[in-house]
Amino acid sequence: MTDRSTENNAARLPPYAAENVRQVVLKGEGGSSARKIVFANDRPFVLLAGPCAMESHAHALETSQAIAQICDARNLPWIYKTSFDKANRTSLASKRGMGLEPALEVFSALREKGILTMTDVHECWHCERVAKVVDVLQIPAFLCRQTDLLLAAGAAGKVVNVKKGQFLAPQDMAYVAEKVEGEGEAGVLLCERGTSFGYHRLVVDMAGLWQMAQSGRPIVMDATHAVQRPGGGEGVSMGNRDSIESLVRAASAVGVAGLFLEVHGDPDAAISDGSNMLHIKDLGRILDVAMEMDKVAKGLS
Repeated sequence: MTDRSTENNAARLPPYAAENVRQVVLKGEGGSSARKIVFANDRPFVLLAGPCAMESHAHALETSQAIAQICDARNLPWIYKTSFDKANRTSLASKRGMGLEPALEVFSALREKGILTMTDVHECWHCERVAKVVDVLQIPAFLCRQTDLLLAAGAAGKVVNVKKGQFLAPQDMAYVAEKVEGEGEAGVLLCERGTSFGYHRLVVDMAGLWQMAQSGRPIVMDATHAVQRPGGGEGVSMGNRDSIESLVRAASAVGVAGLFLEVHGDPDAAISDGSNMLHIKDLGRILDVAMEMDKVAKGLS
């Protein structure tokens, strides 16, 4: 649910936070019913992490357990992110993931282990089905202005994370959020993932985080897709993994409600976006830096 009555304590707000700063509260279901996560631009960030595409049941369990160990040791709230279908791959020859039906079984198994999850939806009819076993629905950047899809996601009764299109101005995301909120009250997260800068390149305007936050909605920084070079290879997208930490640091210095990081035990062997995924062995170190910077940016003790 969305709480619009958050205490407005100027000393605790990040530099850009709007006066109407909102909270999005996520409560788990089933095996994860004991878990509660709060997204807000003036609170410690939440991590959304996992591999780009769901590769297998075993891989999902292994990766989620590794992330759990890292986050639990730091008392850091987190959500497992993975996609059942990468429907916008560069080439027809590219692998897309496990598909909906097998993935629903995996998400259900993760829920029973107490793990909160998030996945992309591409079609209106996906929303209701996926919402039965997933805690957060994600709207891909290319689809962020598809009104019917946004309405269906809102109507599903789940928190919705909307990726900002690579073509869209940050302040225009407020209109996107209003579409979701027109059909649901669970809450909306607005996610930055880079802006097209010519061909095969993205840049991140950190002032855009400030601009999106003026709507009061929680802001998420996707520091892994933001280093992508869309279509930059031979029929595949490429990326610059070495730049991920710099974007994490920059976003943490601004102050965001969530950090989105795609991680993998062997990124170069991943079926999708390996070159812009973080190796899971580096996750803890980067989170330690981000958490310290987050405290300073928000005036947290």
